[in-house]
Amino acid sequence: MTRVALGSDHGGFELKEALKAHLRGQGHEVADLGTASKEPVDYPVYARAVALRVALGEADFGIAVDGAGIGSAMAANKVPGVLAAACYSEALAKNAREHNDARVLTLGSGPVDLPLAKKIVDIFLATSCTEERHRRRVAMIRDLEKSDRSDRSDRSGRYDRSEKKETGMPDLSPEDVARIAARVRELIATGGGADGTSAAPAASSPGLSPDQVARLIDHTLLKPDATAADVGKLCAEAKEHGFFSICVNPVHVPLVRQALRGTDVKTCCVVGFPLGAATTQIKVLEARKAIREGAQEIDMVVNVGALKGGDDALVLRDIRGVVEACRDGRALCKVILETSLLTDAEKVKGCEFAMKAGADFVKTSTGFSSGGATAADVSLMARTVAPRKLGVKASGGIRTYADLLKMVAAGATRVGASASVKILEEARAAAGQEAPPGRREGRT
Repeated sequence: MTRVALGSDHGGFELKEALKAHLRGQGHEVADLGTASKEPVDYPVYARAVALRVALGEADFGIAVDGAGIGSAMAANKVPGVLAAACYSEALAKNAREHNDARVLTLGSGPVDLPLAKKIVDIFLATSCTEERHRRRVAMIRDLEKSDRSDRSDRSGRYDRSEKKETGMPDLSPEDVARIAARVRELIATGGGADGTSAAPAASSPGLSPDQVARLIDHTLLKPDATAADVGKLCAEAKEHGFFSICVNPVHVPLVRQALRGTDVKTCCVVGFPLGAATTQIKVLEARKAIREGAQEIDMVVNVGALKGGDDALVLRDIRGVVEACRDGRALCKVILETSLLTDAEKVKGCEFAMKAGADFVKTSTGFSSGGATAADVSLMARTVAPRKLGVKASGGIRTYADLLKMVAAGATRVGASASVKILEEARAAAGQEAPPGRREGRT
């Protein structure tokens, strides 16, 4: 039985639905990845979802339909390992398979009617690339992709899918992080400083300066009764103390972006907050709107019920949709798991979905559920995402400098907190700094 991943935008919806019935009637196993109506959506989201199924080996072939077929082919070909072809005739379909070993077919509902589309699909699925001369040339295409990846690798050898993005751990090498973590564990084990006292851990000892502490923090205000004045105060604090970002609800994004103009403090917005139970389409629209209004980072809440209920396809589709919106807008995407509601196995699965979907961070909590961040959860998440080098954001219940150090020791690379000023004051006191530094002005 041939496994086919099928998707479309609103322009290709009707043709997709007809092809779905045709394929199933022929005995193929069809995974319909959406869209589910004629409501306007973005074709790159669905073309990429189809291509990813093929790239990951979850489908033998993919078919993506939009108005012309060209844009979906472009989007699908951006997925590593995928060869996609837009076909408008039976001859092109045969050539795409026989000569080019394409496994993703894109169709345009404008130039291709249903009878022709059925013929194109049938030939595409039935044809193989067997001739050695064709297979050799296909291998040359794939070598070009590998060469391009190598050219764009960073010095650690990791392929950077777009442009290098800040993660909130400035000026710290992996060795620095390991040294900090070891020192913090030592402080926690002894109950305080090197002399055995219970004094606050000194930032200068593990090498985490107050400035570095500030740049780990997403200064957060997500209360439902937060006023514009409250948000303005939050922005003033972030500029004064140099926090990495301001994290707010969508309604406050324009205000924050305007207030932070001319500084290096980022604007972060939550999506699907705090329950994660909105539909994928709503989350994607919410993310895109926030990015248009100035958000540079998106913290999305995973569909917790789907994750716990084993609806893997929905969870992955949900995350991918928001990740795609973030990529389009050059924003970072963090995936909030709400760890207090999950078993360890579910936490690991959530991290794996975030990696598969291409997210930049996993995050522990919303701060609105039954519990917040724990060192054990952060450690588990950090170990799970280490192969793909995702960041880990600890949030929920982090109120002191000691709390922050525990999370860093466990593997956190970013911390969300509303008690940010208090935390930083404790860090400065531990380092012997009496006065806060000047404002951090820079370019956004």
